[in-house]
Amino acid sequence: MPDSRDPARTPGFATRAIHAGQAPDPTTGSVIVPIHATSTYAQDGVGGLRGGYEYSRTGNPTRTALQECLAALEGGAHGLAFSSGMAATDALIRATLRPGDHLVIPDDAYGGTFRLIDKVFSQWGITHTPVPLSDVAAVRAALQPNTRLVWVETPTNPLLNIADITAIAEVAHAGGAKLVVDNTFASPYLQNPLALGADVVLHSTTKYVGGHSDVVGGALVTDDGELRDALAFLQNGAGGVPGPFDAWLTLRGAKTLALRMEQHSTNAELVVEALLRNPAVASVLYPGLAEHPGHAVAARQMRRFGGMVSLRMAGGREAAEKLCAATEIFTLAESLGGVESLIELPAAMTHASTVGSMLEVPQDLVRLSVGIEDGADLVSDLEQALAR
Repeated sequence: MPDSRDPARTPGFATRAIHAGQAPDPTTGSVIVPIHATSTYAQDGVGGLRGGYEYSRTGNPTRTALQECLAALEGGAHGLAFSSGMAATDALIRATLRPGDHLVIPDDAYGGTFRLIDKVFSQWGITHTPVPLSDVAAVRAALQPNTRLVWVETPTNPLLNIADITAIAEVAHAGGAKLVVDNTFASPYLQNPLALGADVVLHSTTKYVGGHSDVVGGALVTDDGELRDALAFLQNGAGGVPGPFDAWLTLRGAKTLALRMEQHSTNAELVVEALLRNPAVASVLYPGLAEHPGHAVAARQMRRFGGMVSLRMAGGREAAEKLCAATEIFTLAESLGGVESLIELPAAMTHASTVGSMLEVPQDLVRLSVGIEDGADLVSDLEQALAR
């Protein structure tokens, strides 16, 4: 989709979000990609496929549009959409690992990712080593002769630690491993891991890409054609695909991603400033803070610092639970990345699966997904809740 005035120029992010894979419908001229609500497609004779479509688990035009858009947003050659972020995670592990293989994971990984690796793929003979990804030397030391995959989240969920993608990519590749970056917290607008050396990017499109808390989905983007083929085989063979309406909702959400991420980031900065002033808060975890240990790396590889904020309460678990119950605009709920602000207690909610493991999160930790409401209202809501 080159710029007509300068064929060599790559269109900007917001332009790609609105137009990549989304040309007007050739039959009707519809400017919005139709919802192709069909399970099968008429063939012009045996094997005579119209546009390459035969059955909607294998391919659907609405899903194709989403996949092309997601690839364009990440600056990748190939995009694949899945029914959830965990379906994408499952497909990636099955495509890259075999019994006896090893992978490196963050020592504060998302609870669902940890649960799948620790409880499911361990039964398949796959081993893992949790390491602090902010320590490149620790990642290098964790590599084994059978390490095939290094799994990165940056920022991590929920402690908001930062990994140097370029440095870890060099370490992984030197050890014969591929690097996957879960880019869910940053979104394609704030960070593009493929350009920094990653082999594949993963998203829970449920979160910022969809952006409206009304659809569940996942995605993988890569430049590796061989990996793409392996992933596409599993996408079709295992069937973890989004329906056309889910694909359409995600595509609609992506159109406003640039605008939303700017407001998420601006509101998060206002919230962080207010939390730092409050004596009930023991510490604030946000990569936009100069004192954050990963601030310099985040500033180098991210456009802004995002809408996720975590905090630890001076009063411990009891105070954390009290805060979660006292907000009025922030809704107590799992998930993140929607237009509305959410609050949760990871130890009892999204990361309950890590309790008793090396990845157990602090009991006094509260995670905020800062929405795009009026920033002053969000600050006021947190201040009244903290004062109770």
